[in-house]
Amino acid sequence: MANPIEQFEIKSLVDINLGGMDASLTNSGAFMVLTVVSITMFLVMGMRRRALVPGRWQSMAELSYEFVAGLLRDNVGSEGRKYFPFVFSLFMFILFANLLGLLPYSFTFTSHIIVTFVLAMTVFVMITVVAIARHGWKFLGYFVPSDVPAAVLPIMIPIEIISYISRPVSLSVRLFANMMAGHTMMKVFAGFIVPLGVAGILPFGVDVLMIGFEFLVAFLQAYVFTVLTCLYLNDAIHLH
Repeated sequence: MANPIEQFEIKSLVDINLGGMDASLTNSGAFMVLTVVSITMFLVMGMRRRALVPGRWQSMAELSYEFVAGLLRDNVGSEGRKYFPFVFSLFMFILFANLLGLLPYSFTFTSHIIVTFVLAMTVFVMITVVAIARHGWKFLGYFVPSDVPAAVLPIMIPIEIISYISRPVSLSVRLFANMMAGHTMMKVFAGFIVPLGVAGILPFGVDVLMIGFEFLVAFLQAYVFTVLTCLYLNDAIHLH
């Protein structure tokens, strides 16, 4: 039976050495490039005609735009408009990465904690910079809950700080764990199909169902990551 973890192994495709530093193109890097190219093609093809009555491609592109714009509007308000390019890029990148990872013989780089952690840290740093730029030293008031007795503050303030700095960890682990777990389970069931012979129809049926479920998970994880980013952005802007 094939090792279900083998699908997550990073392999070098093109060896590149820059002044003693390994800058090789790996399967993970290649699929990141493919993800960006796929998003660009999707949006360019969808909006090239700009028809008054949109076709299927244009409808999907406009739906993606409106979906993310709605998330920002509902969770941040009108002040969140200026951050739309960042949030939209983040949502599309994670969504397409998850969906491309479901193709046969593909690679799901969102199943690697280092990738999801970098995405989460990018959000964390951006949110913190926005909060400090807008509020200056008042930003520290975020860690002092309102209507809390002074005697409890020595306990509450450290809790608020830990909760704040743990955001990139929770964001990254949630995405990484869900993607890795789903792909591992599909590989495990796929490994039983051939050895079981005729009875292999059972694990095959489970795998088909899981693929449908993984498509849902791919969208939900992109959605959850984006919603939490919007909520954190709302906190940074309004210091809630």
